[in-house]
Amino acid sequence: MARSSSLAFVLVAAGGAAVGFLVAQVIPLQGQDIDKESAEHAEVSDQQSRVEAIVGLDQLILDEQLRGEITAASELNGNDGSRFTRYATSLEEGEIVEISLRGALQGVVALYDDQLQLLDHAPVVRHRVEESGDYVVVISGADAHSYGPFTVDSRAVELTDADTVTVGEPVDSWLQGDAREITLNIEEAGLYQLEMRSDDFDPYLELVGPNGYAREDDDSAGDLDARIADFLEAGEYTLTARSAYGDGDGIYTLSVEPHELPGDGELRNDGSLTADESLNGWYSGQALNYQVEIEEAGMYEIEMSASDIDSYLVLEGPNGYYREDDDSAGELNASIADFLAPGVYELTARTAYGESSGMFTLSMKPHDMPDVELRNEGAIMPGEPLNGWYSGEPLNYQLEVTESSLVTLEMRSADFDTFIEISGQGVAASDDDGAGGTDSRLQEPLLPGTYTVSARGFSATGSGLFELSLEMEPTDIPPDL
Repeated sequence: MARSSSLAFVLVAAGGAAVGFLVAQVIPLQGQDIDKESAEHAEVSDQQSRVEAIVGLDQLILDEQLRGEITAASELNGNDGSRFTRYATSLEEGEIVEISLRGALQGVVALYDDQLQLLDHAPVVRHRVEESGDYVVVISGADAHSYGPFTVDSRAVELTDADTVTVGEPVDSWLQGDAREITLNIEEAGLYQLEMRSDDFDPYLELVGPNGYAREDDDSAGDLDARIADFLEAGEYTLTARSAYGDGDGIYTLSVEPHELPGDGELRNDGSLTADESLNGWYSGQALNYQVEIEEAGMYEIEMSASDIDSYLVLEGPNGYYREDDDSAGELNASIADFLAPGVYELTARTAYGESSGMFTLSMKPHDMPDVELRNEGAIMPGEPLNGWYSGEPLNYQLEVTESSLVTLEMRSADFDTFIEISGQGVAASDDDGAGGTDSRLQEPLLPGTYTVSARGFSATGSGLFELSLEMEPTDIPPDL
């Protein structure tokens, strides 16, 4: 072990933070030489001081909880005013010890050898013992204002080189640069949480499994620790434990635990979705497919909501029907509200982008039909507003102009951002928000002839009820128009 010339205990700070470790110095008086006899005497006194420092301290025994409290009467760190207390402990060569601090006290743990040389300091200390003997553990407040009760947990970490991990049985192991591949067997499909934690390096997890399953994570558990929380089918998985930058060296803990499901605890990642039904699913990078059977034509609303992912819905059905939506339900939630004809539809639930995972709720309910007559085609007449239902595809109406006129078209909706176009007889004009807000207003002088009025949404993902109106005022139009 390294030797020191300590004659007394003095608390100092390292890296700008008080850590409560012990340092002492022999400082000769100015102009005074230390002869051989004085040096030998100092060394003997030094050894006696270290022995006396350990003898009489309260004992910290591994695997036994130790409780204490830092108060104004505790020993003082003269450097920053923090307080500390000390314990003696006996450790065996080859042990890897873990000493952690919890409780009301904001503080750190420091470990010294019997020469009072600092070995490690942190809220959780993990250290491989190089030589059997007596050691000193110091519990220190983080600063001059840190007081309160604390609990010290300690254990000898039992490392394993096993190449398997079992659900509910955490393992401690040692990473020496290279990644480790570990087998995980999932016996029952469900939601699981995998964590890799270390105080020595930045953990990184990779998981591959049946049917092309692949996930990886760096810091989702916080404090640089890794976590994969996901729905896992039954089968054999390969878990790769490594550091984020490939140069990890130190102890890590790996755990796999079942993850409690909310509500009735059931996840449905396929199958049918019916009216007035709600279900929970789990998205983990692969689109999930459901079947929607519509027995009676009518208005229906399908919604996908989640707090962890950006929801996205795609609905495909008879006669080329296709709708998709990203954020119509607000807060990154998706909604498709539309008139659906009888038939079987395919519903795809996924995220808008990225590789995030999480739980979502999928629901479907009948939607009240508007108490108006819907016209999604035919002729549009001045002074006769019509109502239509937009569901992603432009709706085309015919406009007959019998004499030169100033034509005004307005399209309004409380459900989506409207967009109106008119074409024919060499004319092509459009408008988005001319009527204010997200409503459209198009005014155009037109010569006699047949025109097409196209009513749609600014975005193909919008849907809902709209009103389309026409006004025509005869006017003289210059010949060059």
